[in-house]
Amino acid sequence: MNEKNYLHTPWNTPFIPQRADPYVLRDGDRWYFTASVPAYDRIALRGADSLAGLRDAEEVTVWHAHDKGVMSKHIWAPELHRVAGRWYIYFAAGEQEDCWKIRPWALRCESDDPLAGPWVECGMLRRADGDEFSFTDFSLDMTVFEHRDRLYCVWAEKVSVGRKISNLYIAEMADALTLKTPQMLLCSPTYDWERHGFWVNEGPTFLAHEGRVYLSFSASDTSPAYCMGLLWADADADLMDVSAWHKVNHPVFATNRERGLFGPGHNTFFTDAEGQVFTSYHARPYDEIIGDPLYDPNRHAFVMRVPFRDGMPVFDSENQMFQ
Repeated sequence: MNEKNYLHTPWNTPFIPQRADPYVLRDGDRWYFTASVPAYDRIALRGADSLAGLRDAEEVTVWHAHDKGVMSKHIWAPELHRVAGRWYIYFAAGEQEDCWKIRPWALRCESDDPLAGPWVECGMLRRADGDEFSFTDFSLDMTVFEHRDRLYCVWAEKVSVGRKISNLYIAEMADALTLKTPQMLLCSPTYDWERHGFWVNEGPTFLAHEGRVYLSFSASDTSPAYCMGLLWADADADLMDVSAWHKVNHPVFATNRERGLFGPGHNTFFTDAEGQVFTSYHARPYDEIIGDPLYDPNRHAFVMRVPFRDGMPVFDSENQMFQ
């Protein structure tokens, strides 16, 4: 860990240190955790019988990056999902020869135990017939969710012409590996707080709760300006109708210097057995970053409870319960 002298507070003790883009999943009585590792060279999973148990659980590497070609560089933001009864990991990866040629890829587990594997490579996600745009440029942070018996995915992708703006797109899926519909533009970085350094919307995650659905996302570059935004829609709405979605006009979670949390973002929602909503996110405990922020290893995973007020989730680090 970096030996910087930074302000230690009750809010910036990590749940799991040096794990960015954290993803937590509860499957029955079992809990799983995965995230980007600082070397960006592999995918690792943890499993435990409780959320707290994930902190000290053994980390199992289930897949290594290739030595060259596709899936050989920048292994980012893995997510573990169970789709149609089978385990999948969705992740982004580039190439040693072209490290920014980032695209979404998938692995499938050939057993019912994701920690035991074996995992097989399924290739890049396949776009729908007639879709000329999905995954043609820098594409990452795909998340998958089911709602009203339909399977969807949302991901970030840069437009392929002009300024490289990272937008969020949504599509319905035919199966775990194939889009059923062409992409629909869901949101674009339209506010100043989404445009620091780069114009970015990325890292979407889905939550259904009491008559509404929510998609949080991250905005701006990976400096302390990194922050979280929020979209919401009525649970009965057509999620492929862009007019059904509403975008909050301010960041819902941002740097808090007094608490020593800088650049919070790339979260995931999950619930415990009682239905209480939590989120895991990453942040740094300091803002003086030497070199490229992307390669600073100290984006730590945190966990906090998410209460609701007036139908909206409240992201406040004082709700944090697991350290």
